[in-house]
This record gives sequence, C-alpha cells and structure tokens, in this order.
Amino acid sequence: MKVLIIEDNARVSALLKRGLESQGYQIYISEDAEDALVMVDKIVFELVITDIMLPKMNGIELSRLIKKKNPELPIIMLTALGTIDEKIEGFDAGADDYMVKPFEIRELYARIKAILLRKSTSSQKNELSDHIEYKDLKVDKNTNRVFRNEKEINLTPKEFKLLVFLMSNADRILARDEIAENVWGNHFDTGTNYIDVYIAYLRKKIDKDFDEKLIHTKPGVGFIFTDQL
Repeated sequence: MKVLIIEDNARVSALLKRGLESQGYQIYISEDAEDALVMVDKIVFELVITDIMLPKMNGIELSRLIKKKNPELPIIMLTALGTIDEKIEGFDAGADDYMVKPFEIRELYARIKAILLRKSTSSQKNELSDHIEYKDLKVDKNTNRVFRNEKEINLTPKEFKLLVFLMSNADRILARDEIAENVWGNHFDTGTNYIDVYIAYLRKKIDKDFDEKLIHTKPGVGFIFTDQL
C-alpha cells in the first residue's frame, strides 16, 4: 500500500517513514509540493500525508490541486498550525484528517487505518444513487454539483460531504457524534464546535436565500434535514 509523505523536515519525514514502514506501508518521500504533484501523476497512492508549510507551494493549495486530480485520494495534514480557523481551512481544501504537531504516532496509525477502511468500504458499496434529490435541492455525486431551484450552489468538499450525509438521512434526527463519525471519522473531537460551524456554513448556502428551510437544529440532540418543521 503506497503512501506519499510530503515534508521538508528530513528528521520528521525519516521518523514517519520508519514508523509507517514498520506497519507494512510502502513509503515515498517528497520535500516540496511541486515534486509531490509530479509523483501523484505518476504513481497510484492510497494515501497522502502532508505538512502545510512547504517550499514552493503550501499544503493547502497542494491539497486542492491533488483533490482536483483525484477526489478519492485521502489526505492527512500534519502541521503545527492548530487554530480552529486553520483546521477549517485545511478541511475546506479537501483534507480528510488534520493532526497538530506534536502528535502521538500510534494515533496517526489509528487514523490512517480508519481512513483507509472508510475508503475501502465506500468503494465496495453503491451508496444510494449518483444523484440525490429532496424537494427543489439536487445533488450530483459524480460532479459534486449542487442545485436548488435550478440555481447552482458552490460548496467546499467537506460541505458537500456533509450535505450528502444529511440528505441521505433526511427526516431523521442526527446526533453530532453520528455526523462526526460519518463525515470526519471516528477520531473527530465532538467537544469542539466544528460541526456547528459547518452546519452554519451549509445553512447560509442551502437555506438562506430560500423561503423553505431544510436544515434544522434539535436543541440538545443534534440536527435534522427535513421540510416537515
């Protein structure tokens, strides 16, 4: 299983390489973003692990470009930048996970296994349909395009994934931990306000300009996607 590590600190990349090779992964190292893009074009990787502060191009822009080439390729960001805004920027760029340095290597192993398991499970099953519709809201999962009342709505990758999960579970109350597990993974810290922040982002784009609201909060319980309230 091929994993690309993008890290300009030789000591850190060597530690990651040694540790992940002990877990059975085949490790490739890149010291800058431009070189990493060339490698992604030439080699089929199962996972990318990248720092944010990189030579020639930062990890945020790099992640956007990688996801544009291969939306299904999982990306884990490892960085010293750990504020909520910085994490949200990473997720919006397409990161599937975000770990702040210093981190515990065993936790990284666990997160990698969780991401690869979700990827494998997702590829093995045909999740409902390539198109989801609810009232005047339409989602095309092949192109990641969203329309409401024929008006196209631009979403970030994480907003899109959250919307698909909400729509796939329409008319059912979803607790924060269930949303966290399915959109961000089991490791996601529900003690933070990430979910509420992303729900707010989604509401502004999906509901704000329309009379009928579809995303609702159930105080003390979670959220529900419905037209019945």
